[in-house]
Amino acid sequence: MRKKRKRQEMMNRADDPKPAKPERTQIMTTKEIARYLGVHEMTVYRWLKKGILPGFKIGGRWRSKKDVLDAHLIKRIETKP
Repeated sequence: MRKKRKRQEMMNRADDPKPAKPERTQIMTTKEIARYLGVHEMTVYRWLKKGILPGFKIGGRWRSKKDVLDAHLIKRIETKP
């Protein structure tokens, strides 16, 4: 009897739609951004400080979300004359 109930509970769970997990965005360090863009790390620091690249500080260190960075770069490429 117990096995039958457990089996039924498992089948019911399999039928229930599970909520989708939110996509995790990769947070990149300045070194990773530099490697990704093919520039020196100091260039990345300057661009972040001037607002040329989107970024934020965590504990005094610059970071950027990869999807935000990609969207920003695509926008800049598309708006160039």
